[in-house]
Amino acid sequence: MDSQPGVTRRSVLTAAGLAAVSGVTPTDPAAAPAAPLRPVSMAMHIHGPFSEGLASYSAHLAQARRHKVDVVWWTDHDFRIAAFDHRGVVHFDAAREPEKGLDWTWAKHTEGVLDSSVAEFVPAPRSPQDGGGKALRLAAAGPGILWYQGTAWNSTANACIADTTITLDVLPEVLPADGELCLDVQLSHHPAGEGRPAGVLHIRYRIGLFETPGHSASGTAGTAWLPAKAGAWQRFTFVPRDDVSRLWPGVVPGDNALTGLRIGVRRARFVVDRLTFDRSRRAGQAGEELRAEVIAAAGRAYPDVTHFRAMEMSLVRHVNWYGGDQTLPAFPSPPVRDNDVRRTESMVRFLHAHGGIACWNHPMDVAKRDELAELMLTRDALGADLVEIGRKPLDDLLWVLDVAARNALFATAVGSSDDHDAIDWLTNEEHFVTYVWASSKARSDLLAALRAGAAWFTDLARYRGTLDLRIGGVSQLGTVRITRSPVTADVVATGLPRKAVAEIVTGLADEAGAVPSTTISKGRSVTVRPGHYARVQVRLATGEIVGASNPLWVLAKQPKRPVPAIRKRA
Repeated sequence: MDSQPGVTRRSVLTAAGLAAVSGVTPTDPAAAPAAPLRPVSMAMHIHGPFSEGLASYSAHLAQARRHKVDVVWWTDHDFRIAAFDHRGVVHFDAAREPEKGLDWTWAKHTEGVLDSSVAEFVPAPRSPQDGGGKALRLAAAGPGILWYQGTAWNSTANACIADTTITLDVLPEVLPADGELCLDVQLSHHPAGEGRPAGVLHIRYRIGLFETPGHSASGTAGTAWLPAKAGAWQRFTFVPRDDVSRLWPGVVPGDNALTGLRIGVRRARFVVDRLTFDRSRRAGQAGEELRAEVIAAAGRAYPDVTHFRAMEMSLVRHVNWYGGDQTLPAFPSPPVRDNDVRRTESMVRFLHAHGGIACWNHPMDVAKRDELAELMLTRDALGADLVEIGRKPLDDLLWVLDVAARNALFATAVGSSDDHDAIDWLTNEEHFVTYVWASSKARSDLLAALRAGAAWFTDLARYRGTLDLRIGGVSQLGTVRITRSPVTADVVATGLPRKAVAEIVTGLADEAGAVPSTTISKGRSVTVRPGHYARVQVRLATGEIVGASNPLWVLAKQPKRPVPAIRKRA
């Protein structure tokens, strides 16, 4: 085995290799010369500001550049892209207030020292625009701040701010010159730039007896001053994207989500009512069109990183959608996840009908190892083309991969990062990347390689080498050979960490067992007998597996499940 780090000239596949992966034989006189294949690394499960976490697209792109990951797939949650059934209004009727059956809750906390404080939901006074119910009175004496933190069910107030306007009705009852009401909004994490450190952006709107409005930024903290009149109801309108533009001109304004909101009072007494969220571009397909605009704007600063829109279908067992037209599906109201396998299978059919390929995400979140294996076999992996195997618990998921391989189930194993915060890809709980053998970083080439199983995954923090099984210098990852003769393949494993070993996993492929039947060996080559498969994995000296390839199958006869044309070899 080649144990030198990096990719040598020999580890880049030939044009014949591309022809084999694409299903065109190199001897076909009509076949056009094909470009050489090369390893392309991909972060395949990445969430930006149209999901519920702290991430911005810019921060993820900076991580991809830092860690030399070639391609990022943006897999924001489908119903969050549309802001479907996201919070529209809070009436301040109680500490817990439902809308369409989904709760908004307030939690009180203090900052600094308070001499006294009052927080109560009162029937009067209330905003003349609210039409009934109650309002919230907040009062504080002393140098500290009394805060009320608001949280929506399942983070359904967390939405990209690219089209968001917030309003709040305010009555200053007691407002001295040094008193104020504060509305704090937390946004998204951004990389350092223009003298600003990396971090999560925050804007504090200060409402008080200021002579004129104004803005000021210090690092990741922004402040906006808004003049108020004592003793009268008034409505304040906040457009965070416009304020981001004023406070941090180098930041793409829409590349932020509303990830936190709280209302506080200092040295004053205020009544607040009718907090509203207006998102003007989410109906129908508009949310996805808006997302495309924000992604394009963020990507202009990172021309060296290739990235594509994808989507995580989130109201079934989670399924990532790659390729196709990215048409948003219909959503149930309220947007509650349904784990019925038939619903997931229906969603996979929807993705296929719209030109995409589907990946079954974190498949063990609602199934234990043996249950997952049974679903893989009895429901054909729910129809998914790909399955996230490279993630925790890896040993169990590799066991399931070997069960699937034994039963000639041709779903491509990929790795997952599932990163929602973009702070550090290496320390995120999941940090696997997927490699494919592809002739370019074009979307069509990457999708073809994924369909073909020409893929392996590695732990981004601990192994970044190349894995392959080759015959005549041509990659065989994911391929199926129907033959009664043994097949010998060269084993490629580059860049092994110190004391790590490349293992060859050889398994029975008799389509007759719900448990694996495997042996592990080492060597520069492997002979695969008919009725068996082989794959490669990398094991550290500590015993942990940090990389694994898809299998090569050698079968004596046609299996029960049809072999996809893109995987067949003579």
